[in-house]
Amino acid sequence: MKTFTVPHTDVTASSVVLGLMRIAKMSDAEVRALYDAAVEVGVTMMDHADIYGGAPHVCEARFGDALKLPASDRAKIQIQSKVGIRRGYFDFSSEHILQSVDGSLKALRTDYLDVLLLHRPDTLVEPDDVAKAFDTLHASGKVRHFGVSNHTPGQIELLKSAVKQPLLFNQLQLSIAHANLFAQGVAANMGGLEQSVSRDIGLLDYSRLKGMTLQAWSPVQKGFFEGVFIGDRKEYAELNDVMDELAKKYAITPMGIAIAWITRHPANLQVVLGTTKPGRVRESAAGSDITLTREEWYRLFRAAGHTLP
Repeated sequence: MKTFTVPHTDVTASSVVLGLMRIAKMSDAEVRALYDAAVEVGVTMMDHADIYGGAPHVCEARFGDALKLPASDRAKIQIQSKVGIRRGYFDFSSEHILQSVDGSLKALRTDYLDVLLLHRPDTLVEPDDVAKAFDTLHASGKVRHFGVSNHTPGQIELLKSAVKQPLLFNQLQLSIAHANLFAQGVAANMGGLEQSVSRDIGLLDYSRLKGMTLQAWSPVQKGFFEGVFIGDRKEYAELNDVMDELAKKYAITPMGIAIAWITRHPANLQVVLGTTKPGRVRESAAGSDITLTREEWYRLFRAAGHTLP
């Protein structure tokens, strides 16, 4: 498993993160098998959110109840959760942040979160109010590190105008097929080309300059929960041909190639898996160990339909 030191910290984290948004209906044994498979291949970070499971803290409680991690095992991993999405609206008020974190800690059966992310941008955000919550959480030891999810550089800078703690992570959608993060930059200033339209306002370069770690969610989705591109020979025949060829070369699976494509980038991106299958976790971990050549990386990029001017 590829690992790296998170900038501005002494934390060593895995390039693959186990996302736990789909465990609500899994048995204790199934949750433990998924967790054990992840730990065995070197995954150190577990990703949660207060809304996962259809009601507050459902998946967090499923994780906490199924594993009941002893302190020695808890210390070996990083648990990350997210806050801010409520039924029908977003809420970055200090009151909601503090209440939600307390709920997450109780559900997860832990005394602290290694990372807390603000889930989706709240246009009614008051940075001073967020800062008050973060100061309280950090001073109490309930949260060690902070970040955001699905935020633009301007939204991050607005938060940083008041928040004292470094914002270390930004989680957003990224896959070979859904590669806006990369695709716009290679086709900048191309009139009439849809790919050249900036949707994240320079987020990739901003993150690298600021030492912010990007986390890719839906790493095998072709759109916003539109299905996976692996095996989709109707829309992505060429991409699957190339993935199959490279999978054979590196003795891994196409799933592994999809992960390798993301972890190959020098920005040290993390990949957040949404699978409930231990085998998929193992395939992904194997992919993170592969370093694709530049030619192979761009070949996959082009095969997914992105333009190189």
